[in-house]
Amino acid sequence: AREIEKIAQSGGTPLLVAGDGQLLGAIHLKDVVKPGIRDRFAELRAMGIRTVMVTGDNPLTAAAIAAEAGVDDVISEATPEKKLQRIRQEQAEGKMVAMCGDGANDAPALAQADVGLAMNDGTQAAREAANLVDLDSDPTKLLDVVQVGKELLVTRGALTTFSVANDVAKYFAILPALFAGIYPQLGALNLMQLHSPQSAILSAIVFNALIIVALIPLALRGVRVQAADAASLLRCNLLIYGLGGLVAPFVGIKLIDLLLVAMGLV
Repeated sequence: AREIEKIAQSGGTPLLVAGDGQLLGAIHLKDVVKPGIRDRFAELRAMGIRTVMVTGDNPLTAAAIAAEAGVDDVISEATPEKKLQRIRQEQAEGKMVAMCGDGANDAPALAQADVGLAMNDGTQAAREAANLVDLDSDPTKLLDVVQVGKELLVTRGALTTFSVANDVAKYFAILPALFAGIYPQLGALNLMQLHSPQSAILSAIVFNALIIVALIPLALRGVRVQAADAASLLRCNLLIYGLGGLVAPFVGIKLIDLLLVAMGLV
């Protein structure tokens, strides 16, 4: 019993060997933790993403493996009902849940999770319940899936932020030049001092066409997500894409207006 407990505390699974009704010994089965997994979990933790290990092992073995891998929480002796209950609990708190698994008992939880990743060498039930199937059967691929999803969300937010700020600044730059003749009070807002209403409209059209082309590489490449929490990412996006979206139209439209006047097109 002492050796069995020692094996469990070290993160292994004891396999008892018996013959003729006599206990002969115990074999130490050790789960292999992927190299570098602790660092990957640390990066996710810095981004505000928690990792939870759900296993059917006994509490001693589960705690030892969790400590070696560096996960935030562990659920031992997990049944399909316990896995499903935990995912629903997290979702009820407004969180998104990503899960990977390969067994038939993982199928209900994989189907409930926002992102379910099944292993290709797992059971048919798990593959059918999941959203994605990893052909390499590498559980750490879930970290890459989470990273890509985070980058997609950040890229969409960055483009939306830039677009809204760009439109606000663009109309603020054009409207005073267009209606200053009708409402002289708007002349105080004509900070750009565009040449004429005609040049203001033409400059805005040209700038809008150019900025769409300039944003295509960003949309295709995506915004790289650094290891930071959601609040830090929001501040960074507002500073770069929000402030950039406000400043770019003033500079761009004014330069195009000067170029049009120099070329004698307006």
